[in-house]
Amino acid sequence: MKYTLLNSTTTAKATDCLVIGVWTKGKLTAPAGALDDALAGELRRVVATGDISGKVGDTLYVHPSAGKAKRVLLVGCGEESALEARSYRKAVNAAIKALFKSNAKDAVMTLAELPIKDRDGAWALSMLVQECESSTYQYDQTKSKKMAAYALKSVACSTPKGANRSAMNEALKAGLAIGNGMNTAKELGNLPGNVCTPKYLASTATKLAAKHKTLTTKILNEKQMQKLGMGSLLSVSAGSKEEAKLIVIEYKGGKATSKPYVLVGKGITFDTGGISLKPGGAMDEMKFDMCGAASVLGTMTAVAQMGLKINVVAVIAAAENMPSSTATKPGDVVTSMSGQTIEILNTDAEGRLVLCDALTYVERFKPKTVIDIATLTGAAVATFGDQTSALLSPNQAFADELLGISQDTLDLAWQLPLWDEYQSLLESNFADIANIGGPRAGTITAACFLQRFTKKYTWAHLDIAGTAWLSGAQKGATGRPVPLLVEYLRRQKA
Repeated sequence: MKYTLLNSTTTAKATDCLVIGVWTKGKLTAPAGALDDALAGELRRVVATGDISGKVGDTLYVHPSAGKAKRVLLVGCGEESALEARSYRKAVNAAIKALFKSNAKDAVMTLAELPIKDRDGAWALSMLVQECESSTYQYDQTKSKKMAAYALKSVACSTPKGANRSAMNEALKAGLAIGNGMNTAKELGNLPGNVCTPKYLASTATKLAAKHKTLTTKILNEKQMQKLGMGSLLSVSAGSKEEAKLIVIEYKGGKATSKPYVLVGKGITFDTGGISLKPGGAMDEMKFDMCGAASVLGTMTAVAQMGLKINVVAVIAAAENMPSSTATKPGDVVTSMSGQTIEILNTDAEGRLVLCDALTYVERFKPKTVIDIATLTGAAVATFGDQTSALLSPNQAFADELLGISQDTLDLAWQLPLWDEYQSLLESNFADIANIGGPRAGTITAACFLQRFTKKYTWAHLDIAGTAWLSGAQKGATGRPVPLLVEYLRRQKA
């Protein structure tokens, strides 16, 4: 999709569709009022019929008798004094959905002009472009009949009066990059496990680096990982014919001497549970167990596209967890790269086993901060459903920063405690640590496990088991938490 900033007034530009807001009780937004004046009160007469209530997300097409717009899409925006970020996003998505159902090839969007209680015009524009670009995604890679592309090809966006043009351009650029990053993550997440293998993820990273001069990629194979002592990671891939890969992507946008910000993604391309086999119901959704890796690749796509002036390193621990005669068994003890030994009580708690070696590996980069992203625990789903990612960190300032950004981006996260009292649940009679802590506090004990491998840097953990994909009729990857990760990196300095 092509996005531009509108240079003229909305009524002066010829377009297939002009998108304008309507408040409750028949009140027109400022752009709608200007158009109504040009149409001699035509919009007010339509609104007076009650065919559009003004409720957030309500839509109605109008075909005006005059003017340069072939059609006008009225979008309900609620009460003028009560429009906040979530309602705005809902209105934007309703408009996008209606646009995609039409034959309009281009559109003028005025919604970024709306006064939002808790956001500015740059945020409104960036969110509009992000949601529009993300909505263009359709999955058809493994279908014999490809899906028809939407008719809409270009969107011109108006901005609030007096808005800084440079800031608006940056907002548009960011929204497009984040939308592209989300779509990258969605595509990888949606691919079946027989296509999206560890090798496929490695190939994707290599192609991404070939596309952007600021990126370099290194792929470590199992022999190289074995030399590094990554016995924990390799214990997960032991039962599969698919070789594990450690994928390292470096983005160099800052000074050579600047320490990088590091992202670590869990990339279990299919998770059967191993010898601790999962129940059969919905096991197909375990292809989504690499969505942490997908979100990291999506974030690096956005970072490279935006040209951020910082250094970023992404490390993806990719493996397939399968049961076989060579698979790791419950009760086995393995040695991690850190030297800590791990008693594997449940082979279905494999994500932490690949992550712990990756978290040790990233020490060599002397990172400013490290965030790991993983579809780690069913307990996170039970706690937060599909709305909120679980956030845990021993550094409260870092946690507060990420929580604030999650609210700003509406890519929501909520903090769980990471207190030392939970560490005792991971005690083992036969190793330094057990890989599970029992049936209670599963998300917390999983993070407690990872914390033991992160002592040398500032670290946070995002459990996205509930937010990375949707089940049911809308089954598919969501592209989260790409917005949260990109915005965090956008705010950092070299």
